[in-house]
Amino acid sequence: MSIRLSVRDGVATVTLDRPEKHNALDLADARELGRVWQRLRTDAAVRAAVVTGAGSRAFCTGIDRDAVADPDAVPQPHSPFAVEDPLLRIGPKSNDLWIPVLAAVEGMACGGAFYLLGEAEFLIATEESVFFDPHTTYGMVSAYEAMGMAQRMPFGEVARMALMGTAERISGRRAYETGLVSELAPPGGALEAALRCARVLAGYPPAAVQGTVRAVWAAREAARERAMAHAPSLIALGNLPPHRQADLFRGRPRGAHSAPRIR
Repeated sequence: MSIRLSVRDGVATVTLDRPEKHNALDLADARELGRVWQRLRTDAAVRAAVVTGAGSRAFCTGIDRDAVADPDAVPQPHSPFAVEDPLLRIGPKSNDLWIPVLAAVEGMACGGAFYLLGEAEFLIATEESVFFDPHTTYGMVSAYEAMGMAQRMPFGEVARMALMGTAERISGRRAYETGLVSELAPPGGALEAALRCARVLAGYPPAAVQGTVRAVWAAREAARERAMAHAPSLIALGNLPPHRQADLFRGRPRGAHSAPRIR
């Protein structure tokens, strides 16, 4: 299994551990990540958590395309009003976990990574980290990802990121300037900076901390839930068929001549 869990000083560190795949999640990883959050719900010794990716090249690049290349891997309902999404329950809030969860980002964070980032209380990254959303490039609707980020970033910024696809990446510095990232750490230092904050939170009275987490999220939930109710039909109606997505993915340009613009 590619999800590692360690606990120290009241803080759980959840690590996506597939650096050779840029910490992309296969279907087993997605299920295990949900189980990890559920396990932490009943562990009174854990009062805060940090989620991060192994290595320095990527935090997470979403779903592993190889894992869902088979059209039968994730069978879809025959309705434009429903969609089967294997990443929908990989986040802590989706699993009813209300301890504070911080994200430590090094390298790339893209696509399905936003399911996790959208459910963290705040993000710590490095200037070398980059954020982008490849969905439109490959004929897919950015729905859940864009909706989650729309509550963290100015409208124009999230719209640009979601629409520009792989042509443009947001630097850690720009993410900090727009409020997506709350602190910039030196290269290799995002995890330690996040753990430092998490240890502070773990030292406070748990009920007060968790009540505050719940209060902050209560302010967001009405808009979030109404938006996400539209997501299945938008995805079902706007996505290209899987084989066309695969053709676009296989045909993506490689090399320096195709490097995306970073701002």
